[in-house]
Amino acid sequence: MDREGRPVAWVTGGATGIGRSCARELGKAGYTVVISGRRETVLAEARADLAADEIDIHALAVDVADAAAVATAAVRILDDFGRLDLLVCSAGLNAPNRYWRDLTAEAFARVSAVNLNGVAFCVAAVLPAMREAGAGAIVVVSSWAGWRYTGFTGAAYGATKFGLAPLVESINDQEGRNGIRATLLCPGEVATPILKSRPKPPPDEDIARMLVPEDVAAALMFAVSMPPRACINELVISPTWNRIYSGADDLTVPRQRPATTR
Repeated sequence: MDREGRPVAWVTGGATGIGRSCARELGKAGYTVVISGRRETVLAEARADLAADEIDIHALAVDVADAAAVATAAVRILDDFGRLDLLVCSAGLNAPNRYWRDLTAEAFARVSAVNLNGVAFCVAAVLPAMREAGAGAIVVVSSWAGWRYTGFTGAAYGATKFGLAPLVESINDQEGRNGIRATLLCPGEVATPILKSRPKPPPDEDIARMLVPEDVAAALMFAVSMPPRACINELVISPTWNRIYSGADDLTVPRQRPATTR
């Protein structure tokens, strides 16, 4: 709890989409919330929006791919509030040109740096304080693509999201005895602006039937509101009308014709 007696949560990627909805629900539940992200202007807009709901909100500009910056952010949160009860890893990205015929080594490395390394850096930064306190919760926002193979998300995204499963399990294996619990949260398709960056964006009528960020935030709140003796190891949530099952034209991976020889 902070110096006013409230639990403290750090939400990476907290300025937009799922992260912002998680920050809002945590604030409504009485947490002091620190959101972080790379873009200061977006952070400022998110902070103003959340403050309008009377949420105790604070913002830090942090690139989770920068291990030193992450460590500094964790120290600052602990200095400012006295402890850190919950880490929500919601920062993530994908490469627009995500299929092997177009995917570059640089793009793969950038996706890995945020989606996988960034989570590891944040976990490493908060575990010592949680271990000392004998309690703490970590929620890692993964994806359906980290639970089942989905070709349309691309190689880099799928590989990094799948990598989060053993990362989370290792926390429960090694730190559960210290009172620390971790949840892998795997949403299916969620209606956020990032959908428009897909190689082939889904039609509006399909987006209207997807999950919304508030649904994912509700799932997160279920996990973190469990008594400390209980750990939700993995939680999968999807739209009832699930296009991953039913299929859709924009989910079809384009096939590259083999090169012809003369």
